[in-house]
Amino acid sequence: MLWNDKPYHSLDYEMKNQYGEKVYRLAVNAGMTCPNRDGTLGIGGCIFCGDGGSGDFAACGESVHEQLERGKTFMGGKNIGRLFIAYFQAFTNTYAPVERLETLYREALDEENVVGISIATRPDCLGDNVISLLARLKAEYTDKFIWIELGLQTVNEASALLIRRGYKLDVFDKAVFSLRNIGISIIAHVILGLPFETRDDMLATCKYLADMHIDGVKLQLLHVLKNTALAEMYDSGRFKLLDFDGYIDIVISCLEMLPPDTVIHRVTGDGARRMLIAPLWSTDKRRVLNTLHGEMKRRQTYQGIAYAVHSHM
Repeated sequence: MLWNDKPYHSLDYEMKNQYGEKVYRLAVNAGMTCPNRDGTLGIGGCIFCGDGGSGDFAACGESVHEQLERGKTFMGGKNIGRLFIAYFQAFTNTYAPVERLETLYREALDEENVVGISIATRPDCLGDNVISLLARLKAEYTDKFIWIELGLQTVNEASALLIRRGYKLDVFDKAVFSLRNIGISIIAHVILGLPFETRDDMLATCKYLADMHIDGVKLQLLHVLKNTALAEMYDSGRFKLLDFDGYIDIVISCLEMLPPDTVIHRVTGDGARRMLIAPLWSTDKRRVLNTLHGEMKRRQTYQGIAYAVHSHM
């Protein structure tokens, strides 16, 4: 099956199917930190996390409204549409007093052309007060959606310790259960190519998410950024990155593992060029996507085929 000429159920397809047009995501920096940085769990963050906390493309401004307006301007000459997702991207976006969170989320949801918000966070930063807030907002803003993006990265506990993730897998399970209880869609972040992980390790993470029937997945290539612990490991030659062909192959296998209704939010990544050490081939995003789509069509492999086979075994 093809979804808008892509061999997987892309976010672009899902949005066009729901809203009849392309919906653009605008990054918002809520000015938060992370328990893995402020001393609660650690001070250096995860070993791959740069100074921007995965929010290198977030606009800067004093308010959510201002950032969204600047984000539209940042798109430059693109012929953008009229509908947007406010993406709370940098660091941990539920890691603040609940009163502040409510103000920020409401400011985004009140924007006329914003169809919903997506909140990147950690599963260990979803206390009962945050869950209650999300439930109230979902009940009030019935014409808009609220998504939570959880940084899982891997189900391998040894890898989780190495990357300093700071929580065990059952914490992720508990967060998914709590969010599903209030009807919030969940997007899981997966990093492919973590140090010392095998192909089987990476596929095990996607199999886990397939069995959990997670709503959405972001497949992210491991980037080595300046001023990170990962950069020190890479410079010392302790591990090797996936090469271009290896990445294409593992992404295809991961996509085949996921059910056909799992929305694929990303199949590559955007490392800020000023901070990126490796792999440099990842900056040519068009080449990555064209090669991936072409190879999947050549193999006639589509998202959900492997899952459908496994689920009947």
